[in-house]
Amino acid sequence: MKKTLLFIGALTFGANLAQAQTCSELFISEYVEGTGNDKALELYNPTGTSINLSGYSIQRFSNGDATSAAGGVTNLTGTIAAHSTFVIANGQLTGTPSSPACSPILQDMADMLDAAYPAPTYMNGNDAIGLFNGTTMIDLMGRIGDAGMTSNNGNGGWGDQFPYDGTVGAWWTIDQTLTRKASVMEGVAVNPDPFIVNIEWDSLPKDTWTGLGAHTCDCPLGLNENGSSISFAVYPNPNSTGILVVSASEEIASIEVINMVGQVVLTTEVAGAIKSTSISTVDLTKGMYTVRLRFANYSIAQSNLIIQ
Repeated sequence: MKKTLLFIGALTFGANLAQAQTCSELFISEYVEGTGNDKALELYNPTGTSINLSGYSIQRFSNGDATSAAGGVTNLTGTIAAHSTFVIANGQLTGTPSSPACSPILQDMADMLDAAYPAPTYMNGNDAIGLFNGTTMIDLMGRIGDAGMTSNNGNGGWGDQFPYDGTVGAWWTIDQTLTRKASVMEGVAVNPDPFIVNIEWDSLPKDTWTGLGAHTCDCPLGLNENGSSISFAVYPNPNSTGILVVSASEEIASIEVINMVGQVVLTTEVAGAIKSTSISTVDLTKGMYTVRLRFANYSIAQSNLIIQ
């Protein structure tokens, strides 16, 4: 399984207890609707224990249909580790001009390849995607039974302006990669009316896969579930000095700086049992980054960073 990013800051055990009920079930964390059959879905496990995927399924409600009969159902297999992701990619290996093969690069990033058409990863922007635990829907991307999607006859998708059916504003669910906002800590268990995509999702350009297999979530993570707490500081932030100081309550093993499309642009291994160090940021262009800290006790933390 692919290990995720983790946001700790100065979380406490009490905060973990307060959010335990919210961060208790899988949800969809990324949606890739790319060129041809370059499609994928990422699931995130916000809990502190691994989850056996037997009994879970992905269902596609084609063109906003009220049922998944025409859209396909995929029963999941495998295990998703605590605070980790599980990627399902389109499984088509060969193709035709009208239905090309899924990119082998994208397939190599997957934990599981989907079945043949009409499997869920043949979505084309106006298909609602549901995640089920048994017969219970635990998350939904889109809206089931949306007449606006049905009327598009396989074209278009949900948009960012009222009435959110793509007739006004920009389409968000077609030719896009969508990532779940870090503030989302549980799935959508009730069919929304309307589905306003940009409330819980951020949009990345078409065929952006660099962040697939890693998800940032505000749910408290592993270390704090054992009753411990970890604190750290990354300063100065915003940073214009070219030197970034990192200080933590635990021994630091490594530091990574990641840009907004998920690329690791700077990596520093920290030698020795130290809790404070500094790194050079002179080669970073202006913008927003994520600083990921790995500690000697195998926990992980991260924080946003602005380079000015």
